Amino acid sequence: MRLFSPSLLNRIAPFSSLLISKQRQTLRSKTFLLRSNRVFGSDSSIRSESEKRANVMAVVEEASPSRRFWNEVKRKEANFALLSPFVVALASGGLETDVFKIYVQQDVYFLKAFARAYEMAEECADDDDDKTTISTLKNAVLDELKMHNSVLLGWGVDPAKETTVANPATTRYCDFLIATASGKLDSGKGPGKIATPFEMTKIAAYTVGAMTPCMRLYAHLGKELEIFLNQEENASHPYKKWIETYSAKSFEDSARQIEELLDKLSISLTGEELDVIGKLYQQAMKLEVDFFHAQRRIHSSVVPLAQYLNPKSKLILFSDFDLTCTTVDSSAILAEIAILTAQKADLADGGPGKSLGDARASWNDLSTLYTEEYEQCIETLLPSEEVSGFQYDKLYKGLKLLSEFERRANARVIDSGLLRGINVEDIKKAGERLILQDGCRSFFQNLVNLKQKRDLDIHVLSYCWCADLIRSVFSSVGCLDHLSIHSNEFSYEGSLSTGEILRNMESPVDKLEKFKSLISTVCSTTKNDHMSVYIGDSVGDLLCLLHADIGIVVGSSASLRKIGEKFGVSFVPLFPAVVNKQRQLDKDEVPVWRESSGVLYTVSSWFEIHAFLLGQ
Repeated sequence: MRLFSPSLLNRIAPFSSLLISKQRQTLRSKTFLLRSNRVFGSDSSIRSESEKRANVMAVVEEASPSRRFWNEVKRKEANFALLSPFVVALASGGLETDVFKIYVQQDVYFLKAFARAYEMAEECADDDDDKTTISTLKNAVLDELKMHNSVLLGWGVDPAKETTVANPATTRYCDFLIATASGKLDSGKGPGKIATPFEMTKIAAYTVGAMTPCMRLYAHLGKELEIFLNQEENASHPYKKWIETYSAKSFEDSARQIEELLDKLSISLTGEELDVIGKLYQQAMKLEVDFFHAQRRIHSSVVPLAQYLNPKSKLILFSDFDLTCTTVDSSAILAEIAILTAQKADLADGGPGKSLGDARASWNDLSTLYTEEYEQCIETLLPSEEVSGFQYDKLYKGLKLLSEFERRANARVIDSGLLRGINVEDIKKAGERLILQDGCRSFFQNLVNLKQKRDLDIHVLSYCWCADLIRSVFSSVGCLDHLSIHSNEFSYEGSLSTGEILRNMESPVDKLEKFKSLISTVCSTTKNDHMSVYIGDSVGDLLCLLHADIGIVVGSSASLRKIGEKFGVSFVPLFPAVVNKQRQLDKDEVPVWRESSGVLYTVSSWFEIHAFLLGQ
């Protein structure tokens, strides 16, 4: 079980706002800096410098609307585009020529709409430099259109006589773009007669805001796909020219040019008008993602995984809870509730109110001791010499030492009596207001929808001291009835905790035993194939991650990587791995997500997991 560090406990206080405030934003502001922090083995000075750099970058990007808008959609929509069947197959080189031909034909409609929108934006701009920039960008689009036409001619298709009809996704984006350039916003409702140059400039800003995400997304995709041109097996990649076009410095320069133009046009706008551009940016990005997903493949695709799997096979999804799903470790939350409970009891008895400081000091002592002993334990279990290859048996033996340490740490918490007297209703309130990682809530909600269509089991395996907290979280998400929670439990007398913990899951070994038991039950009750996916973020998840058919690491735990790499575990970014599996499928091979191979797949967010497993 992960115990919070003293710095984490101090920074989450006062936690009473979580119990009494109706404003989630209040809690968000108090806990923002807790995101992605490991609660043990952390160096506060390093973390402080990291936070300073992050804050500086946040200030810089806050001053740039284009960067802010991109950052708001990058982790979600950009991943949905990157992990679309079309882009994955294009990256693998196995995309059917006929499918790519249709894509180019559809993209011609896009480019024509872009050229027309640039013309309209140029007419609205009142600054000569802005007009020149827009004209330059328009000429780049016309050059791109010429390239597309030459590709079509190479296939024996005369662009002048082309009769292909734009598909619905293409039409929606083109109509949206031209409507925006015409000043028609909110489903065609325009601003009325545009009488002043400033109002004209505002329309130019709106138009550029609707065009910028497409440019930035293509530059992003080009860079992500560029690595596949450098692989030996892709020396003659069939889509080399496409990838080189959008990964080139010249295209990146064009993307930055339109972003700088958007920033300049936004300077004189009000906050409300900037919000309009932000909404246009998001809408344009969603329409662009729809466009990629509308390009239908002829052959099978490994993404989304839920569609690739045999409909009769069972999908079993496992997830950790603390800092995998949440932004704050549950031990810190429960500790803060315990501290406030002690304070309320003291005041109710007419005492001087010293219990708050005493309880906090006791928790800090426990936390300090935990951190020191944890670091010592980690150093003890690491091999003294470099290992050759993946050494699972040695890793398992080392993590058994960690398991013994975790049990001793939990025993100290129980013996302290600090968890005594907590009201279960306070725990439930905390769970209802607990902030989850971006994308986690929508992932589980969509996962529940999938459960209605295919054979799917969902399990949460957690060290959390109190499963009631987890139940409250997933109840607020609307998923509680569709998943199984395996965790520790508080013991209660009435509605108040006794201070005892029913210790069901305390260590990496405990998690693995439960994982194996659940898999064994599936194997004994069904003859169909199954695939297991485990999502985790810490050392406590390592054994389960390695035993699952697909182990996905979310977050950036230094301890997890340090231990894993010392025992030969490989951490591979998910997208290149998916492309490699697609390449196997393109060769009529069966992609293998092999159990206990020593390979784990890393992701940047829950949105990436969503795109991989469930699709758009």
